[in-house]
Amino acid sequence: MAYDSSQLISAEFPFEKQKKEILGSHIAYVDVGASEGSATIFLHGNPTSSYVWRNIIPHVCDKSRCIAPDLIGFGDSDKVAGLEYKIADHQRYLDAFLDAVLPTGKVTLVLHDWGSALGFDWARRHQDRVIGLSFFEFVLPAPSWDVFPPAVAENFVPFRDPKLGRELLINQNVFIEKVLPLNVLRKLSEEEMKQYRRPFLQLESREPLWRFPNEIPIEGHPADVWEKVTKYIDWLSHTEIPKLFFWAEPAVVITKDTVENFVKKLHNTKIVHLGPGLHYFQEDYPHTIGREIAQWLPQQK
Repeated sequence: MAYDSSQLISAEFPFEKQKKEILGSHIAYVDVGASEGSATIFLHGNPTSSYVWRNIIPHVCDKSRCIAPDLIGFGDSDKVAGLEYKIADHQRYLDAFLDAVLPTGKVTLVLHDWGSALGFDWARRHQDRVIGLSFFEFVLPAPSWDVFPPAVAENFVPFRDPKLGRELLINQNVFIEKVLPLNVLRKLSEEEMKQYRRPFLQLESREPLWRFPNEIPIEGHPADVWEKVTKYIDWLSHTEIPKLFFWAEPAVVITKDTVENFVKKLHNTKIVHLGPGLHYFQEDYPHTIGREIAQWLPQQK
């Protein structure tokens, strides 16, 4: 089975978002589920939003309070004039958001793509509060583009060209129109594509889509991102915090070699192989991921 075809993968977003004023702008977020016990925080990446978790959260919310923000500049969160949307910017907004919405208590983090860089960094700095880490297709420091599948380097190197990158990512909107749908096994419906396009209809709204590919830590650059990611990878390699890792093949970021040489050496880690997959596993295996998280969560209480 190539994906969760035996159960409907719905385009409907079944939640009402709330908004919280953070650093003078508004962060939109989902906050549903159990009122007692620990919370589960879902962090998305590029170019998605909390919409990507729509079929996963329903499996988890009867076991845990579920919080899924739209990163600043994404989804229904504000676009901020003059903000560069660097990882450091996202980290400031996320830190302030979590301080406001969840200032105390134990948390589990569910992380994907750039949500992993932000979430792992937060977890390293708040490890006394973290009782579980679930993650897939996460951000690693790369010594060169050679560690990625050839097609990934072929697509992403042009994104980092100052002129061509802006043409592709802002004028042509290729992250939404090509990168996203081409990295899901099934064909995304028109309604799903409409939801992903909606936050980025204007050219000026696409700055966040351009910035993230230029933050990928390659060969030590950007230096601040490289340092941040290197620190959390070292921490992740030693922490005993329970982990739930999802992988698929061939994948885009976390290939079989990385699973064998890094993930399988992590302590206290349950590994779930989903089957065939590319990058946005939430759109191909939401029910499997949701059920696995829900079954794993009670062990963290």
